[in-house]
Amino acid sequence: MTGETVTRDALIVVHTGREATRKVASTVASRLHAAGFTMRVMPDEYSTGAGLFLDLPEDERPRRVDPDDDAANGAEIVIVLGGDGTLLRAAELARTARVPLLGINLGHVGFLAEADLDDVDEVLDAVIARSYRVEERMTVDVVASSDGQVHGRTWALNEAIVEKTNWAKLLDVVLEVDHRPVSEFACDGVLCATPTGSTAYAYSAGGPVVWPEVQAMLLVPSNAHALFARPLVISPESLVALEVSSRGDAGVLVCDGRRTMDLPPGSRVEIQRGTAPVLLVRLRRQPFTDRLVRKFELPVQGWRGRRAD
Repeated sequence: MTGETVTRDALIVVHTGREATRKVASTVASRLHAAGFTMRVMPDEYSTGAGLFLDLPEDERPRRVDPDDDAANGAEIVIVLGGDGTLLRAAELARTARVPLLGINLGHVGFLAEADLDDVDEVLDAVIARSYRVEERMTVDVVASSDGQVHGRTWALNEAIVEKTNWAKLLDVVLEVDHRPVSEFACDGVLCATPTGSTAYAYSAGGPVVWPEVQAMLLVPSNAHALFARPLVISPESLVALEVSSRGDAGVLVCDGRRTMDLPPGSRVEIQRGTAPVLLVRLRRQPFTDRLVRKFELPVQGWRGRRAD
């Protein structure tokens, strides 16, 4: 009795704006096809000037799928070729399908990516052999309302930001935690970040780096005109609210730099731990400390380590 062949499926998400992308994308598709995978890709990634996958035989090319909530359903893995922005785009597709993301960095820092361009062969070996582990990353769910009426729901892996739209003025914001007021101040904006997002925009705004194992939310005011406007580390079970003053200008909600929502004066944004995490593939049991040092090129030449007994 012959065994039944099990089809394996992968979604490939590609940053199409780099010259190196074509060769890497073709290598990934060809290797996975030889290992018995079928593949999916967004239509735009065929039609760009990069000509992705067009140098492959017809039967080795990924099939086109629409970039919607069903794009990753049933896939074994989502492989991301690009930087952190591309991975955040892929997370929109993979999160609801509960499919893990594996990033190969073709960008600059690529903090979320697990591997670099030189590691492609190693990455594909691990994917084919399923020799990797999956790590859950906390998200936040976000609800925006005005006059007591909800007008939008969204989520974020890195951060949700309430910021000003009129760059000639500051935005008046009231900060609330667990239904109690904390402070009111004028600012460029306020970020509510996850530990994953602590090394992104929140870090640039002066927030602390938080190890991924620490479950918490960060509140980081941006250029606040106030005496008490330091970053805060909040319980992951807390409910955070940011209210745009009804006496001032409108604002805007931005999540992961990708999803936006207008906030008229008097709007309220509520943020809490997300119900669905994002799953990231990890190939090596590398301490977060090593990743931090490597990605930010931190100087550690003077380190001598723990003295032997």
